[in-house]
Amino acid sequence: MIVRNLSEIENTEYDVRAETWRSRRIILAKEGVGFSVHDTVLYAGTETAMWYANHVEAVYCIEGEGELINDETGEVHPISPGTLYLLDGHEKHRLRCKTDVRTVCVFNPPVTGREVHDEHGVYPLLTESA
Repeated sequence: MIVRNLSEIENTEYDVRAETWRSRRIILAKEGVGFSVHDTVLYAGTETAMWYANHVEAVYCIEGEGELINDETGEVHPISPGTLYLLDGHEKHRLRCKTDVRTVCVFNPPVTGREVHDEHGVYPLLTESA
């Protein structure tokens, strides 16, 4: 059984920060459960372009307001508490934040915690050694 609290993760290798977001990675690939779980905050007034070419991601909004833009179709979806979106087709997308937007994200395959978005918004597919 794994039990973690965000206070235990803050300012450790599990706490990853970028210009437009902060992601506290609660469960990572090294746990060996087949997915990773993140508590992520995207900052108010920012827009983050992402493309998970190597991962499927489910995102559940628990705080804040923004817009999800599907860069492949032009569709725009409002994001607010209670909204979930699933990137099951590896869609190129952007999240435009009106306020800080706090989400719970699940990745499959799981991330290792070392990933950073490349120039296309993609996380590389990294694995953990057995």
